[in-house]
Amino acid sequence: NAEYYRAGRDGFIDSMKELEAYYNSEEFAALPSRSFVTGHAAFAYLCRDFGLEQRSVEDVFAEGEPSARQLMELIDYCRENGVSVIFAEEMASPEVSQTLADEVGARVETICTMESAEDGLTYLERMKSNLEKIFDSMK
Repeated sequence: NAEYYRAGRDGFIDSMKELEAYYNSEEFAALPSRSFVTGHAAFAYLCRDFGLEQRSVEDVFAEGEPSARQLMELIDYCRENGVSVIFAEEMASPEVSQTLADEVGARVETICTMESAEDGLTYLERMKSNLEKIFDSMK
């Protein structure tokens, strides 16, 4: 069944390249903001690949809550960068994300982490949804 698996692999790679090309377009690069805030630091590779900057309420392991000083730094960052959406995930505390959003006049929106399947979507569908949400938040 080697041909079957090669065809599946090639189709997936083509779909990922198409998605990457769309979001690496001149239009995406021309957005006024390249910054976003998440519940936890889960999007380092995405930031690297698309030239984005992520700040997070919690660290990469989604452990603990930020100190008062860290929360104040995030508030300042959001205000300085015009952040209007705080992205929350299932793995991180939505209460802290909501507190931050309330402080800066932003809204909280759910974003998918790639390692979870809580939404029943495929990897490609989750990636596309995340990119759409992040892109829309930077307009």
